[in-house]
Amino acid sequence: MPGAYLLVLLVSIGAVAALDARFRLVFWAHPDDARDRPRTRNALTVAIGTALFLTWDAVGIVTGVFVKGGSPYLLGVDLAPHLPVEEPVFLAFLSYLALVGYAAVDRVHGRSAE
Repeated sequence: MPGAYLLVLLVSIGAVAALDARFRLVFWAHPDDARDRPRTRNALTVAIGTALFLTWDAVGIVTGVFVKGGSPYLLGVDLAPHLPVEEPVFLAFLSYLALVGYAAVDRVHGRSAE
């Protein structure tokens, strides 16, 4: 089923965004929260993380370490040789998930220290 992996990634991003909104961790953080992280800075953090991971992928592809396997779940669109369109979406998801996870741990740790 082509595109299934991309669909799962988008649903996963939606689930993390729902947790982010519910607990006001990153993009929905309350302005009065002392641990507030402005949206622009958060978006830049996700973009920089994604760019760094894409650079890492590019080095891996050029050196022959990373190759795209054949999977019926990929959409079939490549941005570059061995770089499917799902890869930057996955890397953005990974960066966003890490940021939300960090904010969650920071909140729990901050409350336990008070």
